[in-house]
Amino acid sequence: MRFFTGLTSVAFLLLPSITGAVQLQYDNHYDDGSASLTTVACSDGVNGLITRFGFQTLGAIPRFPHIGAAAAVAGWNSPNCGTCWKLTYTNGNGKTTSINVLAVDHAGTGFNIAQAAMDELTGGQAVALGNVQVTSSQVAVSNCGL
Repeated sequence: MRFFTGLTSVAFLLLPSITGAVQLQYDNHYDDGSASLTTVACSDGVNGLITRFGFQTLGAIPRFPHIGAAAAVAGWNSPNCGTCWKLTYTNGNGKTTSINVLAVDHAGTGFNIAQAAMDELTGGQAVALGNVQVTSSQVAVSNCGL
């Protein structure tokens, strides 16, 4: 039994966590409001955004383009589809900015969001910066318009 308990503890340590400091980058796919929701992990299935809310395109999601991929979404039909995340960025001058982003897809690590959303977070510097460290915390879905 001890072996199983130890193995379980190690497994939990290896699970990706995106609460706290994580990597953020942009992906222009999430800027395309006409893109079908069938192109993301959170499409259909009982946890999908098509099934739950009837959205057919990325642009139909409330607060678009504040959407993207999150490591919390393990893959298609993840129970974490449609979760809302507060992302906070502090620039080199110490100015802190936060936005809320709806998880619609799977990310290997951290978050991949619409360039427009990352520009808002970084003061128009998404392309120049490429990727940044942010802090993340899950918040109520009402913060993302659901």
